[in-house]
This record gives sequence, C-alpha cells and structure tokens, in this order.
Amino acid sequence: MRRSVELRNHGRELHHFKQRIAVSVGFVILLFFLLFARFFYLQISQRDHYHTLAEANRISISPVVPSRGLILDRHGEVLAHNYSAYTLEIIPSKVANLEATINELASVVEVSGRDRKRFKKLLGESRQFESLPIRTRLSDIEVARFAANRYRFSGVEIKARLFRQYPKGEGASHVVGYISRINTQDLKELESGGNFANYRGSDYIGKIGIEQSYEKELHGITGSEEVETDAAGRAVRVMSRNPPISGNNLKLSLDARLQEIAEQAFGERRGALVAIDPTSGDVLAFVSKPGFDPNLFVDGIDSESWDLLNNSIDKPLNNRALRGLYPPGSTFKPFMALAGLELKRRTPQYAISDAGFFSLPGSGHRYRDWKEGGHGRVDLHKSLVISCDTYYYGLANDLGIDKIFSFISQFGLGKLTGIDIDGEVSGLLPSQEWKSKRHKQKWYAGDTISVGIGQGYNLTTPLQLAFATAILASNGAAFRPHLVKQVTSSKTGEVRDIVTEPLYTLSLNPDNVAHVHKALVDVTRPGGTAARAGAGAPYSFAGKTGTSQVIGMKQGEKYVESKVNERHRDHALFIAYAPAEKARIALAVLVENGGHGGSSAAPIARLVIDYFLLGKSPAGAARETGDDGEGVHD
Repeated sequence: MRRSVELRNHGRELHHFKQRIAVSVGFVILLFFLLFARFFYLQISQRDHYHTLAEANRISISPVVPSRGLILDRHGEVLAHNYSAYTLEIIPSKVANLEATINELASVVEVSGRDRKRFKKLLGESRQFESLPIRTRLSDIEVARFAANRYRFSGVEIKARLFRQYPKGEGASHVVGYISRINTQDLKELESGGNFANYRGSDYIGKIGIEQSYEKELHGITGSEEVETDAAGRAVRVMSRNPPISGNNLKLSLDARLQEIAEQAFGERRGALVAIDPTSGDVLAFVSKPGFDPNLFVDGIDSESWDLLNNSIDKPLNNRALRGLYPPGSTFKPFMALAGLELKRRTPQYAISDAGFFSLPGSGHRYRDWKEGGHGRVDLHKSLVISCDTYYYGLANDLGIDKIFSFISQFGLGKLTGIDIDGEVSGLLPSQEWKSKRHKQKWYAGDTISVGIGQGYNLTTPLQLAFATAILASNGAAFRPHLVKQVTSSKTGEVRDIVTEPLYTLSLNPDNVAHVHKALVDVTRPGGTAARAGAGAPYSFAGKTGTSQVIGMKQGEKYVESKVNERHRDHALFIAYAPAEKARIALAVLVENGGHGGSSAAPIARLVIDYFLLGKSPAGAARETGDDGEGVHD
C-alpha cells in the first residue's frame, strides 16, 4: 500500500502569519493612540482645569472678615467697639463623634456647662460645615495647651476673632442694639438682598437698634487671602492678600452722660424717656427701662439668660420708647388747647364755671373732673395749669372728633415719626373713619369726650409724644428724630453729616402758641401740677403733667391708688421743654404704674434738663416725690 505524503504550503502559512502580525501591531498602535489621545486630553486640553484642582489641594482662598465700625456718642465716647481674642471652634461635619470630642477637649481646656448649652443651641441653628465656637476668649496658656494637643483633634481649631463689646452694658441698650450669630433667616435676607458674598466668613450681624438699622455702614467689605496649606489642611503661609475694608464709624446724637442720668433717675421703675433737640431732631436721650446687657448676645446667649430676659414680667427686651403704646392722658391737653384757639372755638378769655363734671347734651351722662366739686371759673390758661378735665370735655364736644384728628395729627401723634431705627409702631389718633373700619361701628359723642383728655381710643408712644412736644416747642417746625449724627468713612476718613432740614412747618398763629407756652411755664410754678419739679429752676421751664388709666373704674367707683395692685395703677406722664422762650431740649417721660405725672415723671425730666442746660444734677425739691400742690391730680 502506497503511503500518501501531504506536502505543506509554506507560502500560505507565511501569509497568515503576516496577517496576524499586522493585526497585532495595529491593535498595539490603536492602544498607543488611545493612550496618547487620553494623555493629550488630560495634559493639554484639560491642563488648566486639573492645574486648578491640584492647586486647590495646596492653596485655599479664605475670606477675611472686616472690622466692624465703632458706635460713639455725640462727644466721642465709645458705645460699641471691637477687640481680638482666640476661640476654640469645631466644624461638625469633620467630627465623627461630637460628644466624645467635646469631652476630650474638656481635659485640655475648660469647657463649662454653659459652653456646651450654647454650642448645642448654635448647632441647631447652623450648617454642619460651619465652624462653631465651643469656647471663646481663650487665655494664652489655654491656646498653648491646645496647640500641643492639636494632633488629637480632627475638625477642631483655634481662630483669632474680633469680638463686639458694649462698655455701657445696659446703658442705651435699646438704642445701640447688639450683634449675634447669623441664622437661617438672616442668610435668606442676605441672599435675597444680594449681600451674601460680602458676608462670607462672617458669623455675626446686627439684630436690633443701630447695629441692625445701620448694618450696611457698620459691616464693611470682606477681603480675601490665598493660603498655602499642608497635607493636613493647616495653613503654612499667606501667598497673596486682598485686605478687607473696615465698617464706617457712627457718631450718634445721643449724649451718653445725659442718657446715664436719665436711666439712673428711673431707679427700679419701669418706663421710657425720649429727649429731642427741637431745632434739629437730634435725639439726646432715649431710655427704655428696664434694659438688658447686649454683651450676652454676642457669643450666642445661653438658655438660662434668655429665659430670664424673655419671661421676665418687666419685659426688659421690650423697647418701650419705640413700641410701648400708652394713652397720653393730660399731656394731650396742650394740643387740644391750641386746636381750640387755631380753629376759633375758644379764645384765651373764654371761661367755664366748673362744678366738677360735664354733662353731654341730650344724654344726661356726667363726665367727672378729677377734683370733686370742680375748679370754679376756668379759662384756657388755668385749664392747663391745673389740668381741668371739665374744660376739655366741653372743648372736645365743640370741636368734634374729625377736627381734633385733622389738627392734632399734624403734630405726629398716631403716625410713625420715621426715626432711623427699625421697629417703631404708629400709635393711634382715632377718627370716625378709623372706628368704622376697625370696629364696624359708628362714632359716638361720648367717644369724643374721652379723646379730649387723652383717654379713650388714644394711644401714643413716648417717642411720638416727644416729637409732638418738640414741634410745639419750636412753634411748629417739625424735624424728623434721628439717632445717627455723623458717618465717618473708614476708607477715606470723610465725615458725612446727617441733614437736618425741617420735614415741614405748621402755619400757627404766634399769639395762640404764646398763650399755650405761657400756661405750660406756669404748670411748673407755684399752683401748677408740676410746681415741685420746677421749683428753683434758673431757666424758664415749660411742661405738662399727665396720668393715664391702666384699668377702667366702675361707674361711681373712686380710684384709690393704695388699694390698687401696683401693676394696675395709673401711668405717670410728663412732657417738657426748656428754655421755654427758645427751647434747646424737648422731652417726654413715662413711668409705668407711677401714679401722678407731677410726682413721678416730672422730677425725672427736671434731672435731665438740669444736666443738659447746666451741666450738673439738680438738688432738693426736684428729686422729691409726692403731690406738687394741694389736691393736684396729674
């Protein structure tokens, strides 16, 4: 049998081999091309992007918070300033176990229970990535101790911060206000107002008073700096810096010493006082008692302090001068008297025979005067000096509520004054239209009678009453009350004065105004309701006492102060200006549940005016309390 021999085709095998080699080489070339393309994309096309990312691991851009502007009184005395101190801060997002970390920190630096409560409160109000203080105002020893143990605490660091301080404490607290940590609501307002970028790195913002209303002036402009960091994220060196611009300094019209005297004059009593320069609108003193210590809020107030302030029966957080609403009582009468003269419903000579009551025609109802049996013959001058209710019952009835509203609203009662701090309320000067809209009821003649003596629906703030008094003192010139007198630019040093042009000037008959002025001067002289407060004054002193009811009395029931709970006693009021012939100061004083204006409120006004005009405190009679004359009510 013949064996078949298979011959190999070397040419075909070589061809297949070359094909495989070509495919392999092509695949390798493709891989190298893809690798080169990726390399080109990363190193050439995306160079800038990845260079920025790489630099970010080494360089961080941090905001530099500006120094907040100072707040000074009219003589340059500091009411709010800044100081630098170290804080120990935690970034919650970088800490695995907050409680354990705080406990461990407490073994290095002191962390009190108050510190823990405040931190917990801030934690609930802030974002996880924000740096929150667990301790503030560390001593140099504490800083050194933590620095030696820093490696143990991830997400914890020491920072140098500027702190706000209010050296007067409670003094002028409702005027100056305070700053506190920025909360969620503040962030929303900053974002909606387009100011968010300028608050990068800032923890604090003004909350009330000047600190809030002049926030844009005080805050300044945030700067920035490029900082090189190590692998642990710690700063190594500053590479470049765009310095911040400090906030502007504010000089107030307030006289800090006058403010202090006014606050001390109240003692432990509750109330308010506003003093204004009637020639410019400068607010010279602005008191709301009791006050509060704004320093409590700077670090974030602890819950115990907050509860004490917020739940106090005396309501120290309530700005009585700006927001307190009280019937003006007999301090309303000078404006009623001027309305009677200007609207020609009374003459200076017109007199009534006061039997101690006024009977509303057609009703038979009697509206009683404060003095049983009446005052006898009473003209306009005497009606103000002795504060005769009966005279003003009749005048109110003759004028009618619409004329009363139209004339007296010109003095700013029932309106916002426009003072340069937020939160003012408008008060109430009633009218027929108001009652119809508010109560869906018609206006009755009896309503007008009560309005005539500053009672009924009448409500005013001490600020509005001081503003009205300033207009009266200046013979009709109305200047908007303002607390900031000058703004000094921190960048250029330029001083910008607050313009003090009159808002308007009332067209009043000088003779009519003179009659009212003369009567108000005699209020502070023997026989007047503020005679004791005015005794011995070396200047002409015009004023009007007032008493406003807190609770109504039943028909025929007589008010006996000693038998009424202290919180239900009448409020005491006093308005004044001096010197009477060319007033430099006009003010309104309210003492809550103080009883009679002549014995409680007028002596406080005398102390303030004496210091302002004479540079010293008065002595003797002006400091005494008690009725000013026989049977005097207001």
